[in-house]
Amino acid sequence: MSRCVIQDQPIDTAAWRARLDGAGCGAAVFFEGRVRDHNEGRRVSRLEYEAHPPLAAAVGEQVIAEALERWPVSDAFCVHRYGVLELGEVAVLVGAAAAHRDAAFEAARYIIDEAKQRLPIWKKEHYPEGDSGWISAQLPSS
Repeated sequence: MSRCVIQDQPIDTAAWRARLDGAGCGAAVFFEGRVRDHNEGRRVSRLEYEAHPPLAAAVGEQVIAEALERWPVSDAFCVHRYGVLELGEVAVLVGAAAAHRDAAFEAARYIIDEAKQRLPIWKKEHYPEGDSGWISAQLPSS
């Protein structure tokens, strides 16, 4: 089963969280990135993500492999949406499980930070006034 999934459907957070259940896991850390109604002092009405799903999933798998090498984590994942998302919807879900909390926290933080920097996923904010703007539109570093 893939550890990084890029999809245009809502994220089933319960199913992904259940993936990290296990008797050996003393800690499971999850991060949900949600669509909020503001950014940098401006009201936001919705977000739109564009992605290159196969490439984003491959880069995401590499990020997760790096986390698994750096920390004693039993499993980890990253799921990211693309398409139009409304306020409150989950745009990204990251999870990491380990015997101890420090490793789970550090791995999850690494995965979300690296995913935001490296995955070919671009975010556009839509505003109540009818205009829109790309946020942090950049190509991933190699």
